[in-house]
Formats: sequence, C-alpha cells, structure tokens
Amino acid sequence: MTCTFLTRKQTTVASFRAPRPALGLVALLIWCSAVAFAQNVSPSTNPPLSIRATHVLGFESAANNANGTLSFRDNTLQFQQAGKAPVEIGVASIQDAFLGGQSKQIGGLPMTLGKAAVPYGGGRVVSLFAHKKYDTLTLQYLDRNGGIHGAILQLRQGQGQILKNELVARGVRVIDTEPETLSLTSSGVTK
Repeated sequence: MTCTFLTRKQTTVASFRAPRPALGLVALLIWCSAVAFAQNVSPSTNPPLSIRATHVLGFESAANNANGTLSFRDNTLQFQQAGKAPVEIGVASIQDAFLGGQSKQIGGLPMTLGKAAVPYGGGRVVSLFAHKKYDTLTLQYLDRNGGIHGAILQLRQGQGQILKNELVARGVRVIDTEPETLSLTSSGVTK
C-alpha cells in the first residue's frame, strides 16, 4: 500500500513591527488628545432652545395649524416654518403668556365607527385611550404700532414647562391656566 502525503503551501504574512519608541509616542498622543477633549475650555452655556410647535392661530404671516420650530434668538421669540420667513416677536412686547393643557381625541372617523361597533358600551373604554394630551401656549403681545395681538401655539406634553421656564427667565409673566379643584368645607360651601 502506498501512502501519499499532500502538503499545503504555507504562505507567510509579512508583519509590520513598529519600533518601541514609536508605540510610546502614539500612546502618548492618544492620551493627550483624550485629555484635551475632556477639558472644558469655556464656561458652558445653555444650548439654544428649539421646540417643535403647531401655530393654531394668531400670527399674521403664518398659516393656521402650521407646524414649525419655536426658538429664542437674541431678545425675540421666533416661530420658523420650513421654507418660510420666520415670525418674530420681541420678548419685551409680550404682555402675558398663558400656559395650559388640553387633550384631543385621535383616530377620526375610523375610531368613532370602531367605538360604535364595540358591544355592551365598550366604546367608552376605547375613548379613554383614544386621547392625546398636549400643552397650549397663548401669547398676548403688542405689535410695533402698539396694537394688541394674541397667538395660540400647541406643544407636545411637557414642552410647555420648558418654554415657561425660559420665558420667566427672560422676564415675561406666565400664568398657568390649570383648572382649580373645588372642595367642600364642613359648612357645604365650595372654595
């Protein structure tokens, strides 16, 4: 019996070995760059506020129910729609700002028909979950001629508080319009 051995061709891979001083220099360079990025050279400033909002009505040059971005630039409150000129209001001209919360039923006609089709009054349960909550901001401001105007903006839930804090920091009076709860006293009088 004859045995034949097959051998594989061995290929050698050339490896690059860096001299030890070069490796130390590279490690030192990486460490120094990491330290440089970790240091804060200038005092941190708050990032500019930019909140997605829906303009319900009030601004003359913005369409009703238009989506855009609400931000502060210098001493102005700015509503910017995509591809359009921004609407600017001077912060000093804002007389009052009212912050409130609303809920809106979602789903439209299909949801209404679905609620009607649920037996034994189950549509009421569906209605509990078919609402979306959002914040509303109503601004009362003066134009350049001294005329009083108002605008209503709709924000995602929770964004109203962030905007309220920024307005208060800039000296605007903000009124929360949350409904007050009534309570009965022992004499039966509500307060």
